[in-house]
This record gives sequence, C-alpha cells and structure tokens, in this order.
Amino acid sequence: MPILLPEDRNIMLPEMIAVKRIFDRTEIRNVQQYMDNILDDAKFTSLIKPGISVAVAVGSRMIDRIDIVVCTLVKRLNDLGAKPFIVTAMGSHGGGTPQGCKSILAEYGITEEKAGCPIKADMDVVSLGFTEEGVEVCTDKNSYEADLTILVNRIKPHTEFNGAIESGLCKLATIGLGRHAGCTRLHNGGTINFDRIIPHAADMVFRRSNIGFGIGIVENAYGRICMMEGLAADEIMTREPQLLEIAKGLMPSIGIPEMDILIVEELGKDISGIGMDPNVIGRFGPKALADYVPAIGKLIVLGISKKSNGNACGIGMADLTTMKALKSIDFESTYANSIACGCDYETEFIPLVMTDEREAIAAAIKMEKIEIPENAKIVRIKNTLQLEEIQVSRALIDYVKNHPDDFIIQE
Repeated sequence: MPILLPEDRNIMLPEMIAVKRIFDRTEIRNVQQYMDNILDDAKFTSLIKPGISVAVAVGSRMIDRIDIVVCTLVKRLNDLGAKPFIVTAMGSHGGGTPQGCKSILAEYGITEEKAGCPIKADMDVVSLGFTEEGVEVCTDKNSYEADLTILVNRIKPHTEFNGAIESGLCKLATIGLGRHAGCTRLHNGGTINFDRIIPHAADMVFRRSNIGFGIGIVENAYGRICMMEGLAADEIMTREPQLLEIAKGLMPSIGIPEMDILIVEELGKDISGIGMDPNVIGRFGPKALADYVPAIGKLIVLGISKKSNGNACGIGMADLTTMKALKSIDFESTYANSIACGCDYETEFIPLVMTDEREAIAAAIKMEKIEIPENAKIVRIKNTLQLEEIQVSRALIDYVKNHPDDFIIQE
C-alpha cells in the first residue's frame, strides 16, 4: 500500500524562493605566502634540524585549501633538510582502515606524489597513560617515534559539547593521533565530558610526546580561511580557546529563527563530524537548547555527500529521508564510526524513509498538521556548511525583507 493517500502526496507544495545570506567575507587570498610567512618565524625553524624525521598530522575534515597548507609545510621541511611524512590523524574515520584514511586525504588533494613525502596510515598506537578521569590516552606510533610532530587543523565549535577547547589542535592531538584505538578509548569517557577529557588528554600528549608546534586555521562563514596562526606546543592550550571564540563569531547560520520544515540536501562527514552541524540546526546534545539555533518542526535529509563515502553518521537527527539516501548508506563505515565514538544518542537510527523528495515534503506537511500547504514555512539548504545560498517558502519572505542586513532576495 502507498505511504500517503493520493490527496496527501499530490498537494500543492509552497513556492520556494532563492535567498542569499550575508556573512563576513574576510579571507586569506594567498594561503601559500601566508604559510611561508608563518614558517619564517625562528621559533619554528629552530626546531627543524637537518636529518630529523617530522610527522605532519592531518585530519579528515574538509578544510579550505588544506592541500596548499600541508604541501607548503612539507616543502619547507624538505628545504630545511628534514625528513617529513604525513600521518593520517583521523581516529575512526575512513572506516578505521589505512586505505580509507589515505583515500580521504587524496580527495582533498593530498597524495604522496603531490606532497613530496610518504603518507603513513597504519593504526598502531602507543599508550601515554591515563587522565585523571581514568581514560587511557594513546598516540600514533609513527608520530611518537618521529623526532618531531606538527599539528594542522581547523579550530571551530564542536558539534556535541561546549567547552573552552572544542574542535582544533588539541582534539587532533588526542582523538586524531589516537587513531581508531585511542579515539575509542577517549569516547568511552563520554563525549558529553569532552570539555574536561580533551584538555586533560591534550596536556598529557604535549608533555609526553614530541609535538613541536601547530598550524591553527579559522574559516569564515563561506568556508574560506580567514585566519592562520603558528602556535608553539606550549602556546596551544592558551591560544586555542581565544581562536575558538573568534570562530564562533564567524559561524554561518540559517538566519531564520523558526520554520515548519527544514530540507537538507546532503549530510556527510566532510561537512560535519556528525553529518549535520548541531551548531546550525540544534537537534543534538547541548547544542539542541542553544539560543542561536532555529526551532524546526520536521527535518528532511535528501542524501549523503559523495565525499562522505556512505558514512551516514547523524542521519538520526532527521525526521524523514528518501529511498535514495537509504540505498547510499555504508552501514559498516557508519556504525564503526558510531561505536568508536561511544555514541549515546540515536544519531544513526534511520528516520522515516519516503519514496522520493516530494513524498517526504508532503509527509512532513501532514505530520506538522499544516492545513494550507502553501502557507508552510519551509527552508531548504544544501548542507550545514554551505549556507550562503538557501531557499525559503513564500510564507517566510516577509521575515527576509525585514532583515536586509542578513538576506538578499534573488528574485
């Protein structure tokens, strides 16, 4: 039998209007030159001696022009006579396999040929000890056995917890370099406790391993690098919270405080660690009650991004999805990620699966008990990372017109 009656499925859907969001466009144009300027600082060059082995830790997040950042860093290390290699600091991402991790970097334009150095992705770790919470801290064996390790990561709000330190260099040093085994151990302490666990674990990594310095990256709302800083190991835990506050101020948002339906065209691990950023949509953990996220009646996910490789982590935050999205899920990758992270929420549960997009929207309208479908307040976004171009239904146009500093109607 059909999911919806013909009269429900064939309702007149609201007209959608293209709208442009307005955000701060400040960005670093020449990333290579900016990186060269950072690396000219003697506090970094003095650490690089001819012949030493240097691990460059790179994670699985899609960061703007990350290939240029990493390749510029590796070139400088080679020029100084060091022996650099890249470590895939990815925790459980890439399906928790070496080839999966290398494939993620290749998608970002980082290969051994392009970077000019080996990429080491095996999963062996070394235990550094236990935090005061009793959580074991592990670090990548290749990185640990190098003479020096350099961290490269974006600093931004985390999706699942609030703290002075969230996503950034400290998380890369602990979750990322912890590989699949270390990632799992830290998540066993509870993601909700990461505001304490990650700083304690990072302090241990900085004291007991060979971290030399880090490159901290901040992006604007358009996903473009707007700040980069080189931070010595003993500066990271002091400066990272300050950069996090800057990143929060630049964070993109939908800009509509209340809607009946939000349509998200794609979720993915390349978009957010949990597929859809709760800093944008709420719906999950401490972020669900944040005053800066919108009130959403029903949330529809239409698909999974190509670069997520079938990892549907976070799909459980949606109320409805499509058969196309369901068929593209790699359950092994999704569940490996979820179990490694010790997920306590229903973020991987499958939402109601509709035949197609139209049926999903019609079902959401019926579920929200909207008597006149054309009056439904609907917002459509590509994903929670790309929010410059959105669509809103006719019922939201008055709100958009009353906020000219935030929106431009594309009619």
